[in-house]
Amino acid sequence: MNFTPDTKILIQGITEVIGSTHAALMKAYGTNVIAGISPGCGGQTVQEIPVFDMVEQALRKVGPVDVTVIFVKPYAVLDAALEAIAAGIRQIIIITEGMPPLDMVKLVRKAEATDTLVLGPNTPGIIVPGKVLLGIHKSDFYTPGSVGLISRSGTLTYEIALQLTQAKLGQSIAIGIGSDAILGSSFAQWLQILDEDDQTEAIVLVGEIGGSSEEEAAHYIAAAIDKPVVAYVAGHHAPKGKRLGHAGDIMAAQLSTGKTFNIIGADPDTAQSKIQAFKSAKIPVASSPAEIPGLVKKVLKQKKK
Repeated sequence: MNFTPDTKILIQGITEVIGSTHAALMKAYGTNVIAGISPGCGGQTVQEIPVFDMVEQALRKVGPVDVTVIFVKPYAVLDAALEAIAAGIRQIIIITEGMPPLDMVKLVRKAEATDTLVLGPNTPGIIVPGKVLLGIHKSDFYTPGSVGLISRSGTLTYEIALQLTQAKLGQSIAIGIGSDAILGSSFAQWLQILDEDDQTEAIVLVGEIGGSSEEEAAHYIAAAIDKPVVAYVAGHHAPKGKRLGHAGDIMAAQLSTGKTFNIIGADPDTAQSKIQAFKSAKIPVASSPAEIPGLVKKVLKQKKK
């Protein structure tokens, strides 16, 4: 992973309203968007970015691409991602929300077979403050620095980035792993990436209720991560016994785990269980986003001793 202003970016779904809007914002931030894909719109331009019908046609014209950012409609995401993989693109960011679960299962299997890193779906993407914007992060909330941010929540990522910025704690990178039930990459994968990143001195992990990804991340941090980590879990006040999120996420969770349960009265993993997992791994846990900067300063001070 090495996202820089020279990283070559493709946008699939560039003529969609959200695609064209954020293509302009990404380009204004300095991101090297070299082409867009929209079947039937080849030959047009969007925000002075050339548009092609197919990924293969674009690559023949502009050369190799490092990352594709996908904005197409949910039922078109699988085809778009497989087209990118077939063309040799090995980093995929899926902004689209609500991708069909079985489609995501197929994509995860293909990604594993081709050593492709998939972020999302339902992710705000990645931002390296001051260098590159890959997605829909609120770029003015961020400032360059040494704190890496990994989150399941889009809006909370922005809020915490702003809290860090206001506390004069710049960020090395911010990654939204996605909010759908089946994701292309996990907390553990991104923790490993940031643990090896020379620009990152401390990591903030933002989790949510539901699923077991935070518990798995806590075990992984205790076993394999050397850099200091601060955690926050959203959903402290969620009603007990209720699963929050989309109905599609509930069904996707069953498909991905092989487990079934009665949706009425389903008891997802609570914020308390996740917090306990982090505390058992000796990871400081903030009780609110406002506490995160103080904890980050504390772990950085301890690291320097």
